[in-house]
Amino acid sequence: MPPQPAVDRITPFAGHPIVVGVVPELPDLVTLTAASIAQATGARAMYFAYSDPSRTVREERPDGSVVHEPIDPDGLDDRWELVAQQIVDHLTHVLSTTQAPWEFRYLAGRPDRALTHLARAVDAAAIVVGTRTPRRDMGLRQLFEGSVAVHLSQHQHRPVITVPLSVVDWKETASAWDRREHA
Repeated sequence: MPPQPAVDRITPFAGHPIVVGVVPELPDLVTLTAASIAQATGARAMYFAYSDPSRTVREERPDGSVVHEPIDPDGLDDRWELVAQQIVDHLTHVLSTTQAPWEFRYLAGRPDRALTHLARAVDAAAIVVGTRTPRRDMGLRQLFEGSVAVHLSQHQHRPVITVPLSVVDWKETASAWDRREHA
């Protein structure tokens, strides 16, 4: 049985890093929320990480970085370097007024697994991610099966802090509870 959440497994927020899941063109709100948390907790670093699902991990390093390669071994894919540079440039711009030190990691594979590996490697206190924007045509199953935040909260022991990226009008949004009441 894998280790379960327990009081003796809590990583204190004070002085421990924060891991932040990012994607290209991430709204600044996630980055600035993580920076605010890092400042409030005295985090020694923030680790921003993007996990590319079109690449696979060849080696996991003790510092949380990975050696990765394209899933298709015959394909030449150097696009990842451009994506990484765009994310770093954006983070540099957004974080220019903050004092918290940060690093960027380009990871590979499933985001929930990649962020969990990084958080474990750097002994992070928490993982920060943005939420998915719900759509009217998105079923509850789609919303939760694709949610990195949900997968993280169910498969590792660190707190997952989700940053809302859109305001939901509860009158316009159907939920599983509404469907159950009418069934």
